[in-house]
Amino acid sequence: MHFFKCNICGNIVELVKNGGGELVCCGEPMEKMLPNTTDEGNEKHLPEIKVVDNEVFVEVGSILHPMEEKHYIEWIVLLYNNKVKKIKLKPGDEPKAIFKIDEDFKTLEVYEYCNIHGLWKNVYVKS
Repeated sequence: MHFFKCNICGNIVELVKNGGGELVCCGEPMEKMLPNTTDEGNEKHLPEIKVVDNEVFVEVGSILHPMEEKHYIEWIVLLYNNKVKKIKLKPGDEPKAIFKIDEDFKTLEVYEYCNIHGLWKNVYVKS
């Protein structure tokens, strides 16, 4: 899964299919976002993943991320078995998501976007 951001207007797009062309916004090439997977700030940014039966519980941070007007999680995305599920958040919401999954899986990828600290990713591998 790949995300790109316009450094002029802030648009973010998900690349659904790579056709080889260059993504452009506001007349400039968009920047490929590389997700953080570990960092000194990961206690508030790294998605925590828990699976119970057919539900995936996601909390952003082992210490819940703030959800204030100027600093919040904008969205959480789950990728599994070539399926994508997304929830949008706003200030005041809890930085959490519950996704129902309808089939077995081997790996879950969870992405989240903080409006200040960018893109974060964690992976859950079924044992």
